[in-house]
Amino acid sequence: MGNDHEGQRVSRRRLLAGVSSVGLGALVTACAGRSAVTTSTGETVALQAVTDADLTALFTGARTCTLTASTTQGPYYFDADKIRSDIREDKPGTKLRLALQVQDSETCRPIPHAVVEIWHCDAGGLYSGAEAASSGGGTRPTGTPPTGTPPTGTPPGGGDADLVPTDDKRYLRGAQVTNQRGIVEFTTIWPGWYRGRTVHVHVMVHVGTEKTLTTQLMFDEALNAQVLATQPYAQRTGRDTFNDDDSIYEPSMLLKVTRARDGYVGCIVLNADPDHDGA
Repeated sequence: MGNDHEGQRVSRRRLLAGVSSVGLGALVTACAGRSAVTTSTGETVALQAVTDADLTALFTGARTCTLTASTTQGPYYFDADKIRSDIREDKPGTKLRLALQVQDSETCRPIPHAVVEIWHCDAGGLYSGAEAASSGGGTRPTGTPPTGTPPTGTPPGGGDADLVPTDDKRYLRGAQVTNQRGIVEFTTIWPGWYRGRTVHVHVMVHVGTEKTLTTQLMFDEALNAQVLATQPYAQRTGRDTFNDDDSIYEPSMLLKVTRARDGYVGCIVLNADPDHDGA
C-alpha cells in the first residue's frame, strides 16, 4: 500500500497463491464491484463472511445509526495480506470471538462486500511485525514479555503512516469481507495492554476502494480485570491506563460482550460514511 491521499487505498501487491492468501489490496479492489475474486491459482474466493450463522441475537441492544467515532490508525498498522477469520496463530490468551456488523450511518442498511481489518497486541503487549518497537525499543527478548513489568519506553504515538514491518510475524492481524448482512466474524484472543493505552482492538473498514472508517474497540473494565487476572496476562503487573483516562476511549467504542463456554463473544455495529459527508 502506498501513502496516497487520505481515504484512498492503492495496493501494488500481486495476488498470492492459494485461497487463504489473497492479497488484501487486490481483495479491496475486487470488493468494489464483484462478488468473488480469482486467485493466481485460478481458484475463486467468495466475498462473504466466514460464517452463515445467524448472529442477529448478538446485536440486540448494540444497534445504532450514529456515525462511529474515527481514530488514527496508530503506529502499528500495515497491510498484512492475511485474509482469514482465526487470527490467533500460536498466541496464548482468553478466546475472543468478535462479530462486527458494518452499516451505512445514513440509511442504517448493512454494507455488503466491505473489507474489515482488525489488529491488536498479544497478551504481553506485543504487535506482530513490530515486536521490537512495541516492547520498548527491543530491550526484551523477542516474543517474551517480562514477568511483573510493563514494556519500557514511551507510549507509541498515533498517526496514519503505515508501518514498515521489522519482523516476519503476522499474528493477531487479519481481514474478512462482510456478507449480505454486513457481518464479519473473527476468532482471536483478548488483547493485552501496554503503557499509555487501555485494552483495545484496531479496526479499519474499506468500502469499495476507499478507506472509509478507522476506529478502535474497547472492553468494559470489569471484564478487563477478570481476564487480565488470568494467565498468561497475570504475568505482568503495573497497568497504568484504563478506559477513563485513555486518550482515545469513548463509550460508543465499547463492545457488547457475553460469556461463552470457551471464552467471550463480543459484538458491535460499525456505522460507516461511504460518501464522506459526515452524516
